[in-house]
Amino acid sequence: MRIALATLAATALAACTASAQEEEVRTPEGALLDTSGDLAYAIDAFDTATLEDDNRALFAQGSMNVFRRFPRELTGEMVRFYTEALALRSLNPIQLTDTQQMILTGVGSGQVKLSAGQQGERSYDLSGGWTGGTGIRYLRLTYPDAETVIQRFEEAGFEPPTLQERGDGTRSGWVSDPAGLIIEIVTGEDFQDHSNDGVGVGIGVSDMAESRAFYREFVGLDELDAQESAALGITRYPYNHGETTIYLHQVDANAGDTGSSGIQYVVSDAAMVDVRARHRDIPVETPLNRLRGFDLTTVWLNDPDGVTNYFAQVGPNSRTAQERDD
Repeated sequence: MRIALATLAATALAACTASAQEEEVRTPEGALLDTSGDLAYAIDAFDTATLEDDNRALFAQGSMNVFRRFPRELTGEMVRFYTEALALRSLNPIQLTDTQQMILTGVGSGQVKLSAGQQGERSYDLSGGWTGGTGIRYLRLTYPDAETVIQRFEEAGFEPPTLQERGDGTRSGWVSDPAGLIIEIVTGEDFQDHSNDGVGVGIGVSDMAESRAFYREFVGLDELDAQESAALGITRYPYNHGETTIYLHQVDANAGDTGSSGIQYVVSDAAMVDVRARHRDIPVETPLNRLRGFDLTTVWLNDPDGVTNYFAQVGPNSRTAQERDD
């Protein structure tokens, strides 16, 4: 018989030892993380059914967030592109360190987070477009009026997309951001402006069955019907949570991009995500930790192709929680 999750979590935390030594671990932006051993749950405190359950019930935000890393010298262009050309809502930045900000833009209830600087051990290769390799290859944004989109691009000093009729009352086209990530733009009268319906995240995968299982059976996203994209010449497999949809497509390349972009989920229990990941031997990018000074507990995992899936538990004293209460 399955034990209540809250009881299991409390038992696991009490059973966990502090044998793991605290070490200095930092975010890619340089913020110091606390990875002391008292954060984690013990695997043997949970039954198999709990450990093999997905994480759907832990989602605490009606969307996912996307973070986008890029060379520091492109910061000005990237901010102008996302806030002026794409017209995403400009939000207050997060000051991670004395010299590093996380620049936030709003997409519905979610965010696209812009972070200057790249990690040397990650791969940054967006060449070849959506079929050029594995990893996050494009973002999909929506708007009600094509002419407004074109005008915004021109006023921001960027070449506007060519938006073509799709036969269903919508128009679509493609551009690349200043650091090379493709942006699919779709317009139609049923969409909200500023892409406030949410964002789509297109991921090239090397093993479709393995990736579909990861996003369905571990992350816990809703699996939608496959879509044929005549414009791209690919089959897309959508996985949805609220306002955000992940689109998986098969690519031939075994190598790709693991650093330029990633996905963030806001959850109610990051330690539960962590213990389920350890049970399934899912690769860990950054171990379970607290972000000092931010009341944030996170674990950074990798999907089968190395795409960052970052799970964040927001504490009551965090800026995110305080903004929700306002």
